[in-house]
Amino acid sequence: MIKGIQYGYPKALLWGILISFIALNSIMLVLEIFYVPLVPVVLLFLALGLVAVDKYLLLIVFFVPVSIPLSRLMEGLSIDMYLPTEPLLAGLLLLYFLKYLMGERIGMKVLRHPVTLAIYFHLAWMFISSLTSTDLMVSFKMLVSRLWFIVGFYLLATQLFRDEKRMQTYVWLYIIPFTGVIVYAILNHMPYGLDNQVMAHRVASPFYKDHTSYGATLGFLLPVLVGLFLLINREAINSRFLMILLILLFSFATVISYTRATWVSILAAIGFWGILKLKIRIEIVLVGTAILLGLFFSFRTQLMLQLEQNRVESSGEFSEHVQSISNITTDQSNLERLNRWSCAYRMWKDKPLFGFGPGTYQFEYGRYQRSYEKTRISTDFGTMGNAHSEYLGPLAESGLFGLLSILMIIGTTLYTGIRVYFTSRIRSIRIFSLAVLVGLVSYYLHGVLNNFLDTDKISALFWGYTAMLVAMDVYHREAKEKQGTLAEGERPN
Repeated sequence: MIKGIQYGYPKALLWGILISFIALNSIMLVLEIFYVPLVPVVLLFLALGLVAVDKYLLLIVFFVPVSIPLSRLMEGLSIDMYLPTEPLLAGLLLLYFLKYLMGERIGMKVLRHPVTLAIYFHLAWMFISSLTSTDLMVSFKMLVSRLWFIVGFYLLATQLFRDEKRMQTYVWLYIIPFTGVIVYAILNHMPYGLDNQVMAHRVASPFYKDHTSYGATLGFLLPVLVGLFLLINREAINSRFLMILLILLFSFATVISYTRATWVSILAAIGFWGILKLKIRIEIVLVGTAILLGLFFSFRTQLMLQLEQNRVESSGEFSEHVQSISNITTDQSNLERLNRWSCAYRMWKDKPLFGFGPGTYQFEYGRYQRSYEKTRISTDFGTMGNAHSEYLGPLAESGLFGLLSILMIIGTTLYTGIRVYFTSRIRSIRIFSLAVLVGLVSYYLHGVLNNFLDTDKISALFWGYTAMLVAMDVYHREAKEKQGTLAEGERPN
């Protein structure tokens, strides 16, 4: 076959294509148009997507940690996206629909899974609230980007994860380039001193726009690194030693990222891990949570007075940075977060059912600010981010059902992960499911203080981890499946 390709093509046609391409490039370079050389690269990716969707998806995952916003390359654009990942995901979305029309289907057990049904509801309500949006263009762009994140990192990933080893491959393809980002960030940080909290905000740029998304990624990956370490054969001393070094590097990076939300979420996720390991009954957890909430509301006045006395601001001193977590009096970051939350709540009160539309918070919240809540970093022009919450953001943008849809995804995923961990008869699945679940819980808690699901950096992990738990529940929980078998409803290529 290869010889047929080598000798069967018309050589004159090949030389004609090559000469024409060189001439076209020369003309475009004179006109200062530099994108034509990318055409062969685009065609190569399209060919890869048609021939091997799984490898195409894994290649996207590898690029995610080192993707760069288009706005960093070209200023003044009205739209933004991460390169090269989002264009590749857009191509993957089109490829998915093409294969769907050709009769290829995702396994029905996945499509009917409670997590998938919750995701359907989330997308459906995003579509409805986009129709009533105050800015249709912004909302539908947000919907489309959410759709290609979910199709690539969740739906197609569940089929990739029919092979248990592919779950580890997916994670490693993220970890390897992200380790490079960590080294890059540390090297950028060192000239200013690793205790320089101000510089920590931008040392991972342009790959991560600030230290919060960088820290959230570390919180996602640390539990899975520990899980991967536990899965290494005890006799593989060198591999275990290298894994310990990698875990220490990630832990060190977490500390010097000065991301307080990550510190808190990791500690809380460890508490969640302890609850599962000790097999504490859910009823006891719920009763304990209810008691704590009751005590909070009973003593909220005294607690607020205590919090207002805390004037320790974030700094390079580790103990002071920890104390500043509860400073709601002078710490500008905390005060601005409270300002954004208050705006989200007021926006929801104005449009409680449909909200203002997905993606519109940053353009609408300015007029909902109160002068007594504004800080020196406040802005009225939608240039400084969003609602700083994965829960209040959807509440303001898509109304009550927007928040409910996120909670449904989290609830069904938690139930699935816990079920896999407690019922699987395969040791590797139990260990890996717990690691993935703890990583997700870390972000669920981090999402109270920040929101990054509109970025490829976090979406690749959030939806990818969710797909892993669903795949483990459907394909790996009870018995190992023969490799190479087709999913229910699938047809051969």
